[in-house]
Amino acid sequence: MKMRVKVVGFVSTFGCGVPAFGVPAVIAALSLILAGRVGAQTLTPLHSFTRTTEWAAPTGNYFTNSDGAGPDTGLILSGKTLYGTTYFGGTNAIGTVFAVNTNGTGFTTPHTFTNSPDGFSPHAGLISSGNTLYGTANGGTNGTGLVFSLTLPTPRLAITFSGSGVVMVWPTNLLNFTLQSTTNLDPVWSPVPLSPVIINGQNVVTNPISGAPQQFFRLSL
Repeated sequence: MKMRVKVVGFVSTFGCGVPAFGVPAVIAALSLILAGRVGAQTLTPLHSFTRTTEWAAPTGNYFTNSDGAGPDTGLILSGKTLYGTTYFGGTNAIGTVFAVNTNGTGFTTPHTFTNSPDGFSPHAGLISSGNTLYGTANGGTNGTGLVFSLTLPTPRLAITFSGSGVVMVWPTNLLNFTLQSTTNLDPVWSPVPLSPVIINGQNVVTNPISGAPQQFFRLSL
């Protein structure tokens, strides 16, 4: 024989005479359990740092490589690009600033630390403003640390014709630039309503030109 149990709210009083309003906690708990199964989680490596040398003559540095080693700080995200730092590695074995797209393409090292005057082994995360990254590092002129800024190069917009469209290409591994257009170079520029496709670490947009008015294009932060 099946039994159906219905739980409702109730009111009770404690010894002090103050009413306590009960809630159907059993129903709430069951709702949380039966809401749905948790989906499988997938971890996707975006970049694996290269092996480091044990000894790099003539500098006598350990942990040298091309991209850095020991990323032990947080990341920042700008557009579709992640930026971070490594404590070791790079050509001088004392850390790098790196960038990688969120799909794992376009890995670059915008800066490799040299110890003087830029410091070494950054030990804190980055922040960004406009086209500039800011962070801290050990060392510096007095050996007691420094705050640094790193201005990233402005991407160059390449424009070519293909059939009935104009193809615009620019790097993805820089800060968040937006493709804009105007018809007469007046102060009003509007975002191009086309999402770029990432091909070999490049943003690619194909804009139809058939029947369209004259247009000018630019990249803007």
